[in-house]
Amino acid sequence: MITSRKNEQVKAWRKLHKRKGRLDSGTFLIEGYHLLEEARKSGWPIQEIIVREGAELPEWTADFPVEEVSREVFQHLSQTESPQGIAAVAGIQQVSETSGKTVLLIDAVQDPGNLGTMIRTADAAGFSGIILGEGTVDVYNDKVVRATQGSLFHIPIREASLGEAIPDLQRAGFTVWATALEDAKNFQDAGTKEKLAVIVGNEGAGVQEAWLELANERVHIPIYGKAESLNVSIAAGILMYEAAGRLR
Repeated sequence: MITSRKNEQVKAWRKLHKRKGRLDSGTFLIEGYHLLEEARKSGWPIQEIIVREGAELPEWTADFPVEEVSREVFQHLSQTESPQGIAAVAGIQQVSETSGKTVLLIDAVQDPGNLGTMIRTADAAGFSGIILGEGTVDVYNDKVVRATQGSLFHIPIREASLGEAIPDLQRAGFTVWATALEDAKNFQDAGTKEKLAVIVGNEGAGVQEAWLELANERVHIPIYGKAESLNVSIAAGILMYEAAGRLR
């Protein structure tokens, strides 16, 4: 059992709390029974299990290396208020292209909860993939991973320049919608071909003008009350379910 927070292995795990540590190692931390189970069922590359002394281990963990640590060490590693006592180091998946007929493009969304919710909703709506543009929060950030509730392991996600991804999708037969407040039509009136990509933008600034120019349609969601705007994850959810309904 590892009992010291100064242990080199513990220091290596702690580095995974930072984006640089994740990029350098090609790994990230998963915490909690549900997320570990979803990762395993999806065939995600789990490298090792970390378990707190006294915590219960599912039977399937016998197929992986297991490191037992003291309560103090696990608390030092945990990023949750009430740790369940189990975590894992998993490999970062590299996705090189996006296929299918419904894709979500995310432009510089910075709130981890928003990104995680959009990934979870895209999974629920049956979307084919997600493309993260520059300036978007790291998808392997612990708060993002938790907010996805396991959907991170179900849907292909890749990082790319939206300036390259949008024309690539259009050449592949996608209609591209971009959310906008001005010079935009009601999303229910927007055109669709056999494939649809939806761009949503930064919480404060929205979709960049350059990507609006590239899109086939600028769309907005009507607001019937007094709110100035919708949360980006809510707006994305409405548009993704519209896309899913049209293309089922």
